[in-house]
Amino acid sequence: MQLEFYKYQGTGNDFVMIDNRSEFFPKENTQLIARLCDRRFGIGGDGLILLENDSETNFKMVYYNSDGNQSSMCGNGGRCLVAFAKKLQVIENETTFIATDGLHHATIGDDGLVALQMIDVDAVKISPDHVFLNTGSPHHVQLVDDLENYNVKENGAAIRYGDLYGKAGSNINFVKQIDDTTFSLRTYERGVEDETLSCGTGATAVAIAMNVLGKTDSSSIDLNVEGGKLVVSFDKGEGKFTNVFLKGPAEFVFKGTIEI
Repeated sequence: MQLEFYKYQGTGNDFVMIDNRSEFFPKENTQLIARLCDRRFGIGGDGLILLENDSETNFKMVYYNSDGNQSSMCGNGGRCLVAFAKKLQVIENETTFIATDGLHHATIGDDGLVALQMIDVDAVKISPDHVFLNTGSPHHVQLVDDLENYNVKENGAAIRYGDLYGKAGSNINFVKQIDDTTFSLRTYERGVEDETLSCGTGATAVAIAMNVLGKTDSSSIDLNVEGGKLVVSFDKGEGKFTNVFLKGPAEFVFKGTIEI
């Protein structure tokens, strides 16, 4: 069977995109999904995303990590899926879609940047050396010295598989403050089990965590990720973060077919 796919990337976070509105794709075949995401034996990607029909919104997002397992929300993946939906002429420049963590609203600007509304956040756990919160996916946020030379894969894996988060694990973000409104981060992603060039839910978590810790008073925060730049904005009131938006590029890379 010939499978048509599209490749998208958002600040270096790359995804295999499949139009599954006809529901032909074998969704339970984790080995196939892992092979498609394999950078040597498949197409290559941090994840695979199916665009499907939904009766109440413009479309449904079904996201798989590169290990082949269905996973929690992916912010950059969601932004790329919005761009993909526009390419398929499912939407124009504004949309509402459903994902595993609920409804999402998104817009595409004249500059091509995609702004994706994330879930509200009202539970932030502050520990002496880190912050934990869920922005659609679970995130550990930790300030470190010398971020540029930090061993993200080794230290991230140690925390992800350690006693702190148990079998389910967590995504791990290491952060450096640049100025009052700018932070750099590097992320170890569970499911990928390695550092990725960008993580949208991670950038969102870092922005909120830095505000909670008093490192910034701004409600619009610039995030430097390994693959580019993202912006996270939000409204804050009574310990709750609402109108949380993740904004950045979402770019078509190529289209192709593969035998499955």
